[in-house]
Amino acid sequence: MTAPSEYTAPPMTENTFVATASGNDDPPPPVRGLRRLMWWIIPANLGVFLIWGAVPGILLPQQITLLFGEEDKVANLAIVATIGAFAAMIAQPIAGQISDRTRSRFGRRAPWIVLGALAGALALVGLAFASSLVGVVIAWTLVQICYNFAQGPLSAVMPDRVPLKRRGTFAALSGIGLMVGALGGSIVGALFYNSITVGYIIFAVFALAILTLFVAFNPDYPSTELKPEPFDLREFLGTFWVNPVKHPDFFWAFTGRLLLYTGYFAVTGYQLFLLTDYFGVEHPEQVIPLLGLLSLVGILISTVVSGPLSDKVGRRKPFVFASAAVVSLAFLLPWFWQDLNAWMIMTFIAGFGFGMFQAVDTALMSEVLPSAKSFAKDLGVVNIAATLPQTLAPGVAGAIVLIFGYAGLFPVAIVLGILGALAVWPIKATR
Repeated sequence: MTAPSEYTAPPMTENTFVATASGNDDPPPPVRGLRRLMWWIIPANLGVFLIWGAVPGILLPQQITLLFGEEDKVANLAIVATIGAFAAMIAQPIAGQISDRTRSRFGRRAPWIVLGALAGALALVGLAFASSLVGVVIAWTLVQICYNFAQGPLSAVMPDRVPLKRRGTFAALSGIGLMVGALGGSIVGALFYNSITVGYIIFAVFALAILTLFVAFNPDYPSTELKPEPFDLREFLGTFWVNPVKHPDFFWAFTGRLLLYTGYFAVTGYQLFLLTDYFGVEHPEQVIPLLGLLSLVGILISTVVSGPLSDKVGRRKPFVFASAAVVSLAFLLPWFWQDLNAWMIMTFIAGFGFGMFQAVDTALMSEVLPSAKSFAKDLGVVNIAATLPQTLAPGVAGAIVLIFGYAGLFPVAIVLGILGALAVWPIKATR
């Protein structure tokens, strides 16, 4: 890691960007240049999301099955996953708060990216050797907390270092690492289906190496000259409530993401039961890999196109509106055409629409953040709007199915998506 004395740009002070800026202001240029940072965000996100793609969906369920047997695997996995998910939601804002207040010669983010990856690696090794339900719960919760301590500060790199006119492109590159990691994690994780311990260790080492290299090749300004912010517990707890009066743009962006994500995952998160009970597929396990690939292709195409295009035209809102329209049209297909072919076409089109939203919304979110003093904490709160729907969507979808049947999922998701897009309309910080 380069020593601060070798930096060509001056260190941050309380009179510069951190003290006065909001998410809608251009930050100082990155120490080692923007191009390098743009390309390094792909492997950085890949390192983290390989774990999220492999462990909770493949390796952890298999570990629980081997430890506790077939009969109780569903209930035990539900306990482990639910506790871990809520720990992750709370961890990111806390990690962000600590990161925002960190004063070091390596900046505010770097220490926690590396320490989070190191602690997460140790927690993964602990998970590999856990032999009781309590042990698995503790280890998986620690994995979630530690990697969120790395992921939270990593997400703040965009508003910290990327100019407004390049954030759509940066979000697209970030999204590539995210989605390739998530799908690649499930593919690579399957290779360690019968060697869970080896898989955990390899994922842990890879993430630690990649995130450490990211920090080393993309040094930040030192934060030692920044005046420490006083900590107010009441104010911090209040950040979990997005105040629509004090920060209306932030509130509308949060609400839009919450609604759109809930609608999307209420349908896609119920895929297995839809395949078996709505479309009558006898062997869904043979179809799901193809569906995942179709979704990934759609997401990647729209992400690569939408992010840079939104930078070129200088607008974010039209892409959010278009994404809601595309996803809504996609959900109409299986609603009126109860056939597996309709679901496959829908998967690609909905993935395309969701990728468009994800790329542009990430840039939009960075532009409505209230203050550079709290970028990481505020982004941690914003990410609750993404993680909470994925946690609660199965329950929401289950209630809809019980009342209206499987066909009822589609109109409800369409309405939520449209409302989510409309919530972006009042935002004034971006067009």
